[in-house]
Amino acid sequence: MAESVMTYLVEKEGLADKFYINSAATSREEIGNGVHHGTVAKLKKEGIPVIPHRAVQMTLNDYEEYDYLIGMDTENIRNMQRISDGDPDEKIYKLLTFAGSGLDVADPWYTGDFEATYRDVLAGCKGLLECLKEEL
Repeated sequence: MAESVMTYLVEKEGLADKFYINSAATSREEIGNGVHHGTVAKLKKEGIPVIPHRAVQMTLNDYEEYDYLIGMDTENIRNMQRISDGDPDEKIYKLLTFAGSGLDVADPWYTGDFEATYRDVLAGCKGLLECLKEEL
């Protein structure tokens, strides 16, 4: 969901040529799976194009290639730090940090509440984009 939302926001701002946005899992459970049907339904309801995606796992190379690595929750952050040998370049952030909160994004896997997840993701992505626009 976050990849699609962030891509949409960046394109709406006319900044698509300045960003490369991608998504990766921090565990192996969903590797190869496409976008969840609940996410697809929520994004379509909001008029946000769904980025075609198959789950892949984050690698150390991803850490080296990207300027920012954004996790949705505390478990993601722990896994990302493990994969990156402790985040030596301080590139790893929890998404809702950019919305003024240290909370985890609501996980619809457990709740089925894609509305709450969308609200969290949208707030975090908007905050992240505002932060990044200052660097452009």
